[in-house]
Amino acid sequence: MGGSALLTAVLAGGLLWISAIHADTNDDGNLLCVCENDKGTCQNGTCRGDYCFYTWVKGKEEKGCFMRHNYREQCSGSFELFYVSCCQETTCNANVIVPSDIVPATAPPALPRPELWIPVSLLLLFMIAIVCGLVIFLRFRRAHCRLRDTEDHDAPMRKVPSGDDPTYGDIFDEFCTSGSGTGLPYLVQRTMARQISLVECVGKGRYGEVWRGTWMGESVAVKIFSSRDEQSWFRETEIYNTVQLRHDNILGFIASDMTSKNSSTQLWLVTHFHELGSLYDFLQYSSMEPESCLRMCLSVACGLVHLHTEIVSSQEKPAIAHRDLKSRNILVKRNGQCCIADLGLAVIHSQSHDYLDVGNNPRVGTKRYMAPEVLDETIRVDIFESYKQTDIWALGLVFWEITRRTVVNGIVEEYRPPFFDQVPSDPSFEEMKKVVCVDQQRPSLHNRLHSHPILSAIVKIMKECWYQNPPARLTALRVRKTLSKLDQDSDFSIEKLKRDI
Repeated sequence: MGGSALLTAVLAGGLLWISAIHADTNDDGNLLCVCENDKGTCQNGTCRGDYCFYTWVKGKEEKGCFMRHNYREQCSGSFELFYVSCCQETTCNANVIVPSDIVPATAPPALPRPELWIPVSLLLLFMIAIVCGLVIFLRFRRAHCRLRDTEDHDAPMRKVPSGDDPTYGDIFDEFCTSGSGTGLPYLVQRTMARQISLVECVGKGRYGEVWRGTWMGESVAVKIFSSRDEQSWFRETEIYNTVQLRHDNILGFIASDMTSKNSSTQLWLVTHFHELGSLYDFLQYSSMEPESCLRMCLSVACGLVHLHTEIVSSQEKPAIAHRDLKSRNILVKRNGQCCIADLGLAVIHSQSHDYLDVGNNPRVGTKRYMAPEVLDETIRVDIFESYKQTDIWALGLVFWEITRRTVVNGIVEEYRPPFFDQVPSDPSFEEMKKVVCVDQQRPSLHNRLHSHPILSAIVKIMKECWYQNPPARLTALRVRKTLSKLDQDSDFSIEKLKRDI
């Protein structure tokens, strides 16, 4: 830095001296010189003096003349980037060649201009992101299309008649996601909150609210989680994004999104909408015949089998235990079948990959539906089968709720929750533990249930779901197979009766 300052001072001083010389130059000198400078001393490109001079300063040339008494001060001191030449011949300063040691061999490289390369770099990154996003979208689209006709061959389900459900199939076909269980593509999900119009609140709970909304001319259910239940929203989103989760008896998932309202963040889960509401709501005002009771119970069992079953294939599905199965978390479809909802407490297990994921949700299940091993805290939390067995206990209680509202011999009971006659409306953990574990009580069964073959068989299944010893309980697959055979026998009997008539 010191050398640069010195060079600048010398150059400035030299130019000032030359300016002074030019100022003193007049026509009294004898020597004619070429004059090219901006000092105003030139006349028609020439001047007269005792000496002619030529200067080269960082590429800038000047020519002129000065008097003899200034020779010593002005005709010395050439160095790199600065050159002075004096001569005493007519126009001898016209064609002076600057020595090579004065001119640097190469000019210093120009520094890149940040105002140019920063936007260019950002544009390049943006283009790369678009290309990567398009490739990922096409890969998912191709995989989803391959899975459209995939079925659970181990679960013979009755197909939903055309028109029984909202026409979401048309929407999902557009994106080739039917059968995958992962809802719409992620990029589309991120815009759902802006596309949906909320119409009315249809339910409230400890997690938040459920609204009926409209999207693309269809009704959808929007579950809005409270901020304190963010883990449930995250967990349910994670599970619904499991490949091959879509099933007739699992609530259809559409999208998951975040939105901001009144300076707070809302967590949305968008699913199919079923106007009949939850099984709990349905049983309040509806009764049914034994055949309808059987098909409703079978549909719940089929949904639970699909959750509990691990599918090992190119598009794997882990086994899932619900952990909060109850009538409020089961929805009723138009055709009288049910679908299981609310997977916020679910446990995921993959035997092929040897992992058990219990999630990170501090929320616990519903005390009224808790199995004995949960209430007395003897459950083996490191074994996935333990969680499946608690689902079976709750499944038996759901069957009990359905059978109470089934008409037999003109008799039907009012809806009541399990253990309504043994614990208060909001039982504590200790109250449930005393009834279920200490006293080993079970829900009471009306005598009329034993007089009908279908309901008698369902009662037998219920009792085998309520064994105190968890491994002794039925599996969801065994429950489904038993009910399915009962349904086939019932259909055969009805057809035979019609033929006889």
